[in-house]
Order: sequence, then C-alpha cells, then structure tokens
Amino acid sequence: MIRTATPDDIPVIHALVRELAEYEKALEEARATPEQLREALFGTNPAAYAHIAEDDVTGEPVGFSLWFLNFSTWRGVHGVYLEDLYVRPTARGGGHGKALLTELARICVERGYQRLEWSVLNWNRPAIDFYESLGARPQDEWTVYRLTDDALETLGKRG
Repeated sequence: MIRTATPDDIPVIHALVRELAEYEKALEEARATPEQLREALFGTNPAAYAHIAEDDVTGEPVGFSLWFLNFSTWRGVHGVYLEDLYVRPTARGGGHGKALLTELARICVERGYQRLEWSVLNWNRPAIDFYESLGARPQDEWTVYRLTDDALETLGKRG
C-alpha cells in the first residue's frame, strides 16, 4: 500500500500537490514544476523525500507524503517535517493516510529521530480529528512565521 516514490512518480506527485493546493483553497500558490520536484527529490543533493499510497486493488496512486529532515537543538537529533500529506477524496477512509503517517513514524523510530511534525489548517477539522485520533497534539504555544516573495527578497538583499 505504501512505497517509496521513484522518479517515475513525478507526474503523479505534481498532480497530487496541485489537488492538495486546490483542496486547501490556494491553487494559485502551487507553483512548483515537475522539474523542481524531480530535482528536490531525486537530484544530485536530494533535500526532500516522498512516499506513495496505492490502492490495494488497482495499484493506482491515491495519495502521497512529502517530507524532509529537520533538527532539534533541544533533543540533539533529527526529526521529520511532513510538508504534505494528501489522500484523494475517493480513497479517504481506506487507511491510506494512517499508513503514510505510520511509515514516517517507523522511519523516525528506526533512525532514532524523536519528532514527526507538520502543520494543519485551522479550518480542516477532518484532518485535525484524524491526527488527534493517532495521538498527535497541537503545539498551541507556537505560531508559524513565513517570509516569501517581496518580503524575503527585501530581507535577503540587505547587507
């Protein structure tokens, strides 16, 4: 049901990223190209990793996870940051999301990583309920900040 992505999966990963962006009401912000995903996942210095969830009967891709390593200075070890987790609406409830998270938890345990973290939109109650059913807890004391576009460019050019 869950397998490590290969370069041949780039078209489906790209499609799933766009489906996720549409679900999150931000399709216009999803600007990654297949070439960028290929470089990030399978280039000379891969910086991200992906898994594919397949339908048990047809073998067709129905979801994916895309993640990268982070590091905790407090714990002194790496962790996993889950950038994207998405299962197509027609396959939800079939255990694919849980299987994707289980695979990432397995990787963490196997490699001695002590955190598996991700963000969820505040309005996405089905996802929040699902994550909490697995034992995940919100980190309410932290607020995510982000620099992008003009603000990032302006700060990056200060010297």
